[in-house]
Amino acid sequence: MHFIFSDEAVLLFDFWRVHSPTGMALSVLVVLLLAVLYEGIKVGKAKLLHKTLESLPATNSQQLILGPDQDSTGSRSTSDNRTRLRWFWCYFGQSLVHVIQVVIGYFVMLAVMSYNTWIFLGVVLGSAVGYYLAYPLLNMT
Repeated sequence: MHFIFSDEAVLLFDFWRVHSPTGMALSVLVVLLLAVLYEGIKVGKAKLLHKTLESLPATNSQQLILGPDQDSTGSRSTSDNRTRLRWFWCYFGQSLVHVIQVVIGYFVMLAVMSYNTWIFLGVVLGSAVGYYLAYPLLNMT
């Protein structure tokens, strides 16, 4: 296989057939936006994890990560149960965001595997733009 400069391609799905320069330009734009979204989701996931850990008390977040810690009677307080429930929902949300990130990442990868140079350049430019726009947001609190 080798990269080609062409205005014809089939991307991701059988119904996404490109047969014209206008269609290729629109397809490159869509793939570029997918790459920007991928970078944005990576940053969003990191910020979500940081905010989750920041919002939990230090001892509770360490206990939740390392494992349950029961006192000598084996009972837990209501506050501890609420904290664990909140941690579960935050972790569940993180997992959903991760699945979305993986799906978009595979879509971008499969688009590149069309071996169309224009699509490849769209992904590279989209990744660069996404990184440029999203990563400064990590420093903002």
